[in-house]
Order: sequence, then C-alpha cells, then structure tokens
Amino acid sequence: MADGAAHNKLAELILDRIRSRGKITFASFMEAALYEPGLGYYTSAGRKVGAEGDFYTSMNVHSAFGRLIAKEIGRFWELLGSPAPLTIAEAGAGGGQLALDILDALGESNRQLYEALVYRLIEKEPSLKDAQTRRLARHALRLAWSSPEEFAAGGLSFTGCIVSNELFDAMPVHIVEMTEEGLKELYVGADDDGFRELLAPPSTAELAAHLDRYQVRLLPGQRGEINLAAPGWLACASRALTRGFVLTIDYGYLSEELYATHRKGGTLLCYHRHSTSDNPYLLVGEQDITTHINFSQLMEAGKDAGLSTVWFGEQYRFLLGVGLVDELMRLEALATSEQERLKHRLALKKLMLPEGGMGDTFKVLIQAKGVENPQLLCMRKWGMP
Repeated sequence: MADGAAHNKLAELILDRIRSRGKITFASFMEAALYEPGLGYYTSAGRKVGAEGDFYTSMNVHSAFGRLIAKEIGRFWELLGSPAPLTIAEAGAGGGQLALDILDALGESNRQLYEALVYRLIEKEPSLKDAQTRRLARHALRLAWSSPEEFAAGGLSFTGCIVSNELFDAMPVHIVEMTEEGLKELYVGADDDGFRELLAPPSTAELAAHLDRYQVRLLPGQRGEINLAAPGWLACASRALTRGFVLTIDYGYLSEELYATHRKGGTLLCYHRHSTSDNPYLLVGEQDITTHINFSQLMEAGKDAGLSTVWFGEQYRFLLGVGLVDELMRLEALATSEQERLKHRLALKKLMLPEGGMGDTFKVLIQAKGVENPQLLCMRKWGMP
C-alpha cells in the first residue's frame, strides 16, 4: 500500500490519469513526480540543493570540488591534443555552481584552455537558465546552452568532455520483485484514498534481460531497481562526442553489491528539507526521489556505445589523485585566519571522508572515446607530482 499520498495538484493529476487509463509502472510515476512540466520536482521553480534546499551535493560543500575536476579536464585537453574549441558539456547543470567553480579555476590557472573552451549547460528545468546566466555572468563569452531534447536527438557534435554530478540517480527506474511465482514488476494504481502499489507481470522483457546480463539472482521478497534509460543516455553521449571523455559522479555500486541480498528493499529514498523517507507518494513533486545507480550497467552500456572504461573508483581516491592535498595547502596559504583554515579543512574532509561519508558513497567513472590508454591525473599515486 502507498498510504499518506499528499493530494496536491500533481498528485491529483497523476491519480486522475491512473483512474482513467489504468495502472502505471513505478518508472512512469517517478517520471511524472520528478519531470512533469511545471509541476515536477526538477521542472518547477525553487532551490533544490544546499542549505535552503532538500539535499547537499559535493559541489555545495566546497569550491575545491569543481577546482579539482577542472584539473582533470585540463588533462583531458592535453590528451586530446589541446583542441580549440574544447567543449565541456554539463548534463543536469542545475543552478550553475559546479560550472562556476570549474570556469573560475580554469580562468585562473589554465588561461589557454579557458580561452579555447565552450561550456555548454544542459538542464531540463527551463527557469534555471536565467539563474545560470546571472551566476556565470563573468564567463558569459564561454557559455552555451542546449536542451536535453537536443542532446537526445543527436543535435550536438564536439570534442571535449561530458560531465554529470548526480544525474543518473534521478532517472526514473522500474522496480521489480521476485515472488514465488517468478519476477514481478511494481505498478502504481489508485483507489478512493490515493495511490496503491501492486505487483503484476513485467511491462517489458528488458527487465529480466537486465538481471540476466548482470547475473542478478533476487531472493523471494527481494526488490531491486532497474534504470532502462541510462544506456540510451550514454549512447547519446557517445554520439555527441567526436573524441573525448565522459566523467560521471554519483552514488551507487557495481551490480553485485547493488543487488546484494541485504538490500532486500532496494535503495530508493526520498529527500525533503534534508530529511529522508522511503515513501515516494508523499509530497509528490515537492520531494526528490532517488536510487543508487548500477555502475556495472554504465560501464557495459558505455562499451556497447563505443565508450571505454578508463577509471572507476571512490570519490576520495579521485580527489586525492588529482591533487586534493595540494589544493588544501593552497587554501591554507591564502587563509587569513585559523578559523578560515579550519573551515577549509572540515569541508575537504567531508568531501573525502570514507566509511559512509561522501568520500566512498560517491564514485567517479571516467569513460573515453577515441583516446587510447589515457594517463589521467586521478591514476597517480597519492602525493606524486
């Protein structure tokens, strides 16, 4: 059952659809809750991240996160032969904070690359372009915009990199459950009181095929999420890149860990004002709905699309490899007080703290197209120049 549905405008809209057309997959419900034009969580106005929003991402913790990504992008540029222009396309660019930190860093420390680049922001929420324009005003000559529809339609072609931070975890997922009768899919229905969950035969054979491909064996009563949209997105990314890299930052696991038996209920969580719940039928369109992603799927789907896996690991390993220690030393040298130095240390500690913190919860995947055996900064042993 899905008790406690908030009967706001979006909830009523989805309920009316179900009552008139019949049950929908959970993926369709999640799509509407997050992306219904003007009403969905990501397509309506309002701050989503940071202290005033519903959750934090790494870029909100400290600008060093973007500065360190900028260092690796500088390495991408070198490996590609220093082309001009070089495009950085950020998918799910949000309010533009990560773009600002990357552009500020390149403008200060890699002027030749800065003058050669186009920073293309790809964002589904239309009103965010104004916020991005204001935030990135000092970099106006470097900016360009594209819609997700243009990206999906194959309207982009460039040399460079595609960057995303917490993009895949917000893609709609199908939910399956193993029963004594075999694999079933979770659907969302409606009655007089609101939303109701029910299990029925899978809506597509792709769900069982996904489990077979990654050798997943769910136990009776165990649920798991399946993202059928991710392979198509990676195919679009590969099509957009003539040569270059795809850099993905997100939380998730390889398939063996993602579908481990101790995750009997799956990984779905909802975020609202820094509180979590597992009920997606509350505050429909007003809370984020997210799941951990299957990095094994991203690697295999990328390979199918012509993207080779170059590096995969925890966020703290990536940050240390690209120069987090040097960045901390730089910040401490610039600090004017011990309080400011402590603030930097605590923020960077949060970015890399393992044992359940951002440092190992978040992973980094780098894939390449048209670049043979690239030697990246994140591959360095810690402390090496």
